[in-house]
Amino acid sequence: MRAIVVQKFGATPELADVPVPEPGPGEVQVALDAAGVNPFDLKMADGILEGKMPTDFPMILGVDGAGTISAIGPGVRAFAVGDRVVGKFLTAPAGHGSWAQYATLPEDATLVPIPDGVTSVAAAALPVAGVTAQDLVDAAQIRPGQTVLIVGATGGVGSFLVQLANMAGGHVIATARGDAADQVARLGATETIDYTKTRPADPDVVDPDPATSRDSSVTGAVRFTHPDGIDVLFDLISGPADFASHATLVRRGGRAYSTTWAADENSLHEHDITGGNFESKGRGPELTRLLTRVASGDVVVPVEATVPMEAAPAVLGAGSARGKTVLAI
Repeated sequence: MRAIVVQKFGATPELADVPVPEPGPGEVQVALDAAGVNPFDLKMADGILEGKMPTDFPMILGVDGAGTISAIGPGVRAFAVGDRVVGKFLTAPAGHGSWAQYATLPEDATLVPIPDGVTSVAAAALPVAGVTAQDLVDAAQIRPGQTVLIVGATGGVGSFLVQLANMAGGHVIATARGDAADQVARLGATETIDYTKTRPADPDVVDPDPATSRDSSVTGAVRFTHPDGIDVLFDLISGPADFASHATLVRRGGRAYSTTWAADENSLHEHDITGGNFESKGRGPELTRLLTRVASGDVVVPVEATVPMEAAPAVLGAGSARGKTVLAI
């Protein structure tokens, strides 16, 4: 079968022919139709799992995947051949991912049925980005009327987060380039900050290159329109200095989360702010809840592009995108 693999950590991803995996006891084989693309996929290729999880090589990349159960191993009870499913294809040993024509997965892994009316492409965009967004909103316990700042609102996680924070009743402020303002507004943002054009509220601050000074422009713009502060910060892209700047906007008793591990949690606690560095733990129940919202039309899956699996190496090197990119297997 065809798959996108790396021969070792740090190697260039490539299209290769590898054996079709057979399901063992308690496992299912999935004939994949679509696979999501996430920043974590490139980190896997570069070696983020080295020393943390046993890995088989050639390592097949890809975490998000959707398709049809094509075979089941002995003892499987939760699924049958022909079931449409979506899940996270990352279990120990790593290296048996979703960027392939077939993959196997334990039946008790993060794997759930796809509801009627949800396409495989839409489903494949959900597991990592969508569940992370769902987990963030659950952790923040957003109440109606609270002000929520989302830094990095046009990416995969951000596009879902805008919608879910809005559904929870939040007044959503989204950062995005000006040409993406309509996109985030349609997803539920009440305000959009174009970080490439805004300037700090302090007239004595000189900002010759706003594209490289996102922290000061965003912080100044939000402080100007919301001088009393915000209730919740979700920062999906910033490093430590920028996150610290954004966190100064959060009122005492508020919440601030970094998905890039940029938060100084001791500093947050000193200012009576909860949250900190966030890692999604969501599994099947959270993914099922999100799929139900997609099936009902409450959540839109922001797929920016669908490309053939052969294009995966180029996609990995293309940088950030708006919404989600999905591989057609």
